[in-house]
Amino acid sequence: MNSHDVTMARSDKIASAHRLDPLLKPRSIAFVGASTRANTPGNSMIRAVKRDGFAGVVYAINQKYAEVEGVACFPDLASLPEIVDHVVLGVANEHLETGLKDAIRHGAKAITIFASCNLPGEHDTLADRLQAIAREAGIVICGGNSMGFVNPTQALVVSGYMAKHRLMPGGAALITQSGSAFSALAYNDQRLKFSLAVSSGRELTVSTADYIDWALDQPETRVIGLFLETARDPEAFKVSLAKAEARRIPVIVLKVGRTEMSAAFAASHSGAIAGDNAAYEALFVKHGVISVETLDSLAAHLLLFSTVKPASKGGLASIHDSGGEREMVADLATRFGVPFARINQATKDRLAQHLDDGLKPDNPLDVWGTGRDFETHVEACLEALVDDPDTAIGVMFEDIRTGSYITEGFTAAAIRVARRSDKPVALVTNYAALDHREVALKVTEAGVPVIDGTEEGLGAIRNLLAFRDHSPLTPAPRPNNPKRDQWRSRLAKGSLNESEGLALLADYGIRVPRHYRAEKLDDTLAAARAIGFPVALKTAAAGIQHKSDQQGVVLGLRTEDELSNAYRDMAARLGPAILVAEMAPKGVEIAFGLIRDPQFGPYLMVASGGIWIELLKDRTVAMAPLDRERARRLIDTLRMRPLLDGKRGQAPADIEALIQAVLALSAIAEELGDLIAEMDVNPLIVSASGAIAVDALVVSAKRKS
Repeated sequence: MNSHDVTMARSDKIASAHRLDPLLKPRSIAFVGASTRANTPGNSMIRAVKRDGFAGVVYAINQKYAEVEGVACFPDLASLPEIVDHVVLGVANEHLETGLKDAIRHGAKAITIFASCNLPGEHDTLADRLQAIAREAGIVICGGNSMGFVNPTQALVVSGYMAKHRLMPGGAALITQSGSAFSALAYNDQRLKFSLAVSSGRELTVSTADYIDWALDQPETRVIGLFLETARDPEAFKVSLAKAEARRIPVIVLKVGRTEMSAAFAASHSGAIAGDNAAYEALFVKHGVISVETLDSLAAHLLLFSTVKPASKGGLASIHDSGGEREMVADLATRFGVPFARINQATKDRLAQHLDDGLKPDNPLDVWGTGRDFETHVEACLEALVDDPDTAIGVMFEDIRTGSYITEGFTAAAIRVARRSDKPVALVTNYAALDHREVALKVTEAGVPVIDGTEEGLGAIRNLLAFRDHSPLTPAPRPNNPKRDQWRSRLAKGSLNESEGLALLADYGIRVPRHYRAEKLDDTLAAARAIGFPVALKTAAAGIQHKSDQQGVVLGLRTEDELSNAYRDMAARLGPAILVAEMAPKGVEIAFGLIRDPQFGPYLMVASGGIWIELLKDRTVAMAPLDRERARRLIDTLRMRPLLDGKRGQAPADIEALIQAVLALSAIAEELGDLIAEMDVNPLIVSASGAIAVDALVVSAKRKS
């Protein structure tokens, strides 16, 4: 399929009706519970829909009034002159069930519910009834416990609260399970412009995944932002992220409930059950989803991604009016992992023509000298930096202020450069509390987004480049392991003992030490002779998962006497069943394993191993399948990664052997992951001679269920 065919196919998809269209872009809408009383949700929802200029038909419903804010008011839905697409139930919880049934009888296709859906003395029973009624009728609901939504492309506000200003359309879609996050981002900074902003609330029949799917079908959407407590429809959520990845629409997510304390808060506040955050993390990495931790960072990302052109190859080129602040940005860019463009000599020569004595033509660039004819020189220098072939994005770091002639000159220069260039250009302030609201909006609307805060700006820039470099994984087909069915049959019966776990690893190509299982001293000694001293002795007693904690591991036994003494002691304490194994070579200890998440299925973990695994918490996660490049990237993200390069006379470890072990783990996850609740390999010892798995714990999903 050529590029024209791809464009036409997307146009056809966008042109077709979506199940959420009656909800998010209705032709007609009725507001039940409309009120003439000022400063109430019933009044605000009518004023909001009128103020922004929605072109569809609007009705008010309340038997007390003939009109509300100039909108014709009817006593009930049955009295309307037509069947409306969308009914807003701006009523208290005790009236919701009746209101929903009335809307269904009326023939509406969509509902918005602001109220919490809780009744005194009941816990979730009203919400459950509403959900069941709506699903049986095939009706879509925004909420409950929602602040509504805005669709600026339709000049439509459906909310009991309204912004001070009219919301103008733009390229960001915001989907948030927090009503406060909705009002904070949608109703304050006019620099942020939306194709959709929705407070999804309890998601009775419409989930976050559904909103993502709808937003992806809107031609205006350039980036999607999520404030996420949990994915209530995990399968649909995975599909929606894959769809965004395929369409090259970035998804920025602020995932909360990542700790035991915040997860408890999320469950008590909204009824959302927080999933395992590591599984979310792995899912996000797989699809190139960008994670942020604060609302400020989410807003910065949405602003940058929705405004600028896509990043080209290379790194950051930055211009500053302060030598000290330039150094601060350079330090922070290093910490954030933002690479600077390596400008060539031709660019340096262009810069030199516009710099005062003492200023060096370099990147990052301090441009401020005497201030003579500064606007001309700033423009010329920024353009030279942006034109350099290694520049991906040009950024002006400037503490702009409304009413400052210096600000006017710098920003005018940036706007002209941005309009001439096919590369992204942005402005970042180093201080977030500047008096610059008016000029920041003006500059942003001229095509140069103004992002407040050095860290917020650098984080968004880093991820703009990371998104540029992400591509969907298309692994080459591979045959199933010939012993897959054998292991599936065994795992269906229960967990594996250590000997079986090591055999599983070996069958998937991971090197393991020679080992024997025994239950008598004579057999233990015979096993050691067959292997050759020195050997390791480990308990094989059933039910002991972490042997070291029970003093169930003795290493480096060099003679039969040492082995005999160790066996007698261990047998007396833990039972006669043991494992005798050859000693692994010294090397770097890695831990890896599988965890089957109840929402998203199995994911892989690679970590610093041995005794450090719980102390350092140096780990990275990923979803299977992996290709070689992604397996390497997984390893490279570990803090302990430099140890594998060899230190203090140690030979470099065999990185390729470690990559192959991770790929083998990925194959296990693909073929057996649904039958494994947990799998722990700790340690996998990586040395110059390869990688060898010393220990294996495999817990069957049958046991965990």
